[in-house]
Amino acid sequence: MPDEARSDQGEDGYFLEEQIGFKLRLANQRHLEIFNRLMPEITPTQFAVLAKLRDAGSISQNQLGRFVGMDAATTKGVVDRLRAKGLVQSARSGTDLRRLEISLTPEGESFACQAVEDARRVSQETLARLSRRETERLLALLDKL
Repeated sequence: MPDEARSDQGEDGYFLEEQIGFKLRLANQRHLEIFNRLMPEITPTQFAVLAKLRDAGSISQNQLGRFVGMDAATTKGVVDRLRAKGLVQSARSGTDLRRLEISLTPEGESFACQAVEDARRVSQETLARLSRRETERLLALLDKL
């Protein structure tokens, strides 16, 4: 960080630009800009749901939320928006009527397959400035967090 960017910082040695949260936020902003440019039809959370359903098939809404790291209310909202787009469908479980099973529609399956290909390009562009070794190390370090 250039000295002029630090000239107005406090005397306690705390520099915002050197903090992990700040750096993660900037990296996430860059990633989201790329995502939004290459996949404007859906949000990253919608993509996560579609990709997980593509891999897992029909699963309960609660389990889906756990798999993609979302709370129940967020999961419900995302599923509702994807249902409105015709990409997912829901049905009561045959074994537990309290449970809602979520799956891709045929249109959703086709869309999810294309979205996964687009997501590969998003990742490639996000990581373009890193070598393969740096990418592997970054992903391993993020897993530790």
